[in-house]
Amino acid sequence: QVQLVESGGGWVQPGGSLRLSCAASGFTFSGYAMSWYRQAPGKERELVATVTAGGVSTNYADSVKGRFTIVRDNAKNTVYLQMDSPKPEDTAVYYCKLRKRGVDYWGKGTLVTVSS
Repeated sequence: QVQLVESGGGWVQPGGSLRLSCAASGFTFSGYAMSWYRQAPGKERELVATVTAGGVSTNYADSVKGRFTIVRDNAKNTVYLQMDSPKPEDTAVYYCKLRKRGVDYWGKGTLVTVSS
């Protein structure tokens, strides 16, 4: 049974830093790309970043490029989102997502609030 559990959210000041984690279980983690999405109040869920199965290639939304970094540790079955220099508009619930055989699996999310 696939499980994705996000953690690390909270309050952070603009210009600070925060690291989100997503612990995965129930599937061969090293065999699949992983993604982070976010959903701000009143807005649709949007893709933030993706990392390939081996961790070599990454892709980012233009809005976070140069500030956020997605990395994975296949030995720990965990994917991270390092948030540097966050802005108030980054405030959202952040979710990790797996697509496996055409089915999307989501965690329950972790709330990030960026404010002074």
